[in-house]
Amino acid sequence: MASVTLGELATLLNAELRGDADIAINSVATLESAQSGQISFLANSKYRSQLDSTRASAVLLTAADAEQYQGMALVLRDPYVGFARVAQLLDTTPKAAEGIHPSAHIDPSAILGEGVAIGANAVIGPRVILGEKVQIGPGCVIGQDCILGSGTKLWANVTLYHDVHLGTDCLIHSGAVLGSDGFGYANERGHWVKIPQTGGVRIGNKVEIGAGTTVDRGALAHTEIHDGVILDNQVQIAHNDIIGAHSAIAGCTVIAGSVNLGKHCIVGGNSAIAGHLTIAEGTMISGGTNVTSAITKPGVYSSATVAMENKVWRRNTVRFRQLDELFQRVKALESTKKTED
Repeated sequence: MASVTLGELATLLNAELRGDADIAINSVATLESAQSGQISFLANSKYRSQLDSTRASAVLLTAADAEQYQGMALVLRDPYVGFARVAQLLDTTPKAAEGIHPSAHIDPSAILGEGVAIGANAVIGPRVILGEKVQIGPGCVIGQDCILGSGTKLWANVTLYHDVHLGTDCLIHSGAVLGSDGFGYANERGHWVKIPQTGGVRIGNKVEIGAGTTVDRGALAHTEIHDGVILDNQVQIAHNDIIGAHSAIAGCTVIAGSVNLGKHCIVGGNSAIAGHLTIAEGTMISGGTNVTSAITKPGVYSSATVAMENKVWRRNTVRFRQLDELFQRVKALESTKKTED
């Protein structure tokens, strides 16, 4: 969409309009960089001082902040969510592919819905089903028996192994690999015996998977990612994990096998969750946290230590190793005191 009026945006966002409904808005910008024809937002109080100098045609504001602003505004409860919806409306991101490129290889048994687009050198395997308006970027490989729901978009060089199902309106970024083998082996007197990973991957609707992220197939049952989940870049989801609806997992996080992560969980970047654990719905895990036991009560969980000078860290590490000895000494002292009393 080239532009939209402020009045149309007010209707879209169910916001209170303060200003000229006919003002044309063509893009979004920060308070500091915005120019005429752009709309900005204030979602963080530390940027409130920029309201006085912004050149934006209008600003998305809460009712409290709107009282401090004399320019045109859309007043709503959550300006950041409003910004996201306006940005979607004015999005200029190109399509992953348009039409079907002559270099694409499409197996004769594949079924393509209306409006499917497939980029150069993509490979569509046997019995693949692509829903309406699916976009497959250049260099993608879609293995046999995969199903992609309508409106799903794969950027360049995404690989789907066999038996991977994606719901509608999913977005998969470049380099993601879905359905690779889980890390399943038995040890026979020092030699590894591979366990075939015969499960699949089942991904719900409106799921976004970041660049370089891997989702392993299940060993027997499926690995599952439910509706509305967002995975950042370079996340590892191991075999037989279940990621609950509308959870968010930030970059470089590793989740070992057979983890059941509840709905609406948030996992900070560079975290690690050990295998065969259940994480309660609504749990928040801080970045860099190592989770080694089940979490049954929702809350905010953290681990690791903050950065410090190396010499201080080395000294504290030695003290950490002495904690058990210190505990035993305190316990002995308490026992002696009780005896004396």
